[in-house]
Amino acid sequence: MKKVLVAIDYNPVSEKVANAALELADSMDVEICLLHVLAEVSYYGADYPTFLGYDGYTAMGPDLNMAMEMRKVAEEFLEKAAGHLDHPSVTTHLTEGDTAGAILEYAEEWNADLIVMGTHSHSVLEKLLMGTVAEKVLEKTKVPVYMVPVKK
Repeated sequence: MKKVLVAIDYNPVSEKVANAALELADSMDVEICLLHVLAEVSYYGADYPTFLGYDGYTAMGPDLNMAMEMRKVAEEFLEKAAGHLDHPSVTTHLTEGDTAGAILEYAEEWNADLIVMGTHSHSVLEKLLMGTVAEKVLEKTKVPVYMVPVKK
């Protein structure tokens, strides 16, 4: 095993997930890549007309400033996370899209030998309606997945 892909998000439990991956790096001399997925940035900055009683905006099209700001925040998050781990084998990667799909796609592109993820606890309704990223990754992965339990 040479490459470990670590999926992190803005939840504070990501530190526990990253630390678990760092333990692997120290014990197995592997390269670690911290991966953060921005969920369709264009949705955050789109200007919409009034709909469903919501006073939106009249001009249609993405707000590029909003999208650029979201990307900048995510890049800073990854940079700080890598700096906090302070380990020579840690790199970062930022991508956009469906979270589970983006994790699987980058794992294949980067030739990851292992994916490390946390098991966020979600409400029963949320799991029923959307499933979880972890479930989606486990369902379609070709790479072994190391799940870090992060329940309180």
